[in-house]
Amino acid sequence: MPRTLDLTALRSFAAVADCGGVSRAAGLLNLTQSAVSMQIKRLEEGLATPLFDRAGRKMVLTARGEQLLGHARRMVAMNDEAVAQFAVHEDAGEIRLGVPTDIVHPAVPEALRRIAACFPRLRIQLVSSFTIPLKAAFARGEVEVILTTEDRPGPGGEVLAERALIWVTGGEGSAARRRPLRLGFTETCVFRGLSIAALDAAGLVWEMATSGASDSSVEAMAAADLVLTSRLADLLPPGLVPADPRAGLPALPCISVCLYVAPTLRGEVARVLVAALRQALVDGGRPAAAAR
Repeated sequence: MPRTLDLTALRSFAAVADCGGVSRAAGLLNLTQSAVSMQIKRLEEGLATPLFDRAGRKMVLTARGEQLLGHARRMVAMNDEAVAQFAVHEDAGEIRLGVPTDIVHPAVPEALRRIAACFPRLRIQLVSSFTIPLKAAFARGEVEVILTTEDRPGPGGEVLAERALIWVTGGEGSAARRRPLRLGFTETCVFRGLSIAALDAAGLVWEMATSGASDSSVEAMAAADLVLTSRLADLLPPGLVPADPRAGLPALPCISVCLYVAPTLRGEVARVLVAALRQALVDGGRPAAAAR
């Protein structure tokens, strides 16, 4: 009898290959590390060949592993496409996803592309706002899934990634050297309170130079080097650059990118959406090579 490869093991194999280790792959697959390791071991035993060279914590594909990876991706992708075609009641539904404006790019478009490939009839309503109003909307049941940027997650939140919060200015950087510091933040920005607390602790005098709820106006003022603000280090909008470290500004805390999913959201669509968001945040928005 011909041997039949286990799709679950192939999914884990592809995830480990792309992540370079069991730990990150287990997080993306929502499995324990021991479960993923056991699946890889059984796959290697079934094929009677090692698929990884295990050098410390890094797992590197062997030559036979590289041969298998393309097959694994195609087989898992075909499985997911078949499952999606029969999930008619979910495919025709709608999911409301809330994302803070400062992390929509580059990660979220890749997650949306992956969901659309699996469920082409699914309607996704993307709500771009700030963490505080998004959490309020989530509590009211107005959105089923939200991403947030917080210093720590609230009840039910899952940390997907950690990002450094840094001071940013326009190209010349004079806003970071001006005293008193002229700050630019929207009234509902989570970074506002954290940044002000850091300045107060350092004994630096500041004044708020912008008001209202328009993030684009704050970014325009900062890009013109008229105000100082803070943003996530690897997600800077065009025109903004890190402040000169010689400006004497205090260090800012790291920020958690968190995921909240309503308990009413279940099924294959929810599983694929959450997996796509996890993958996109871990990869930082790079196109994901591995199948779901």
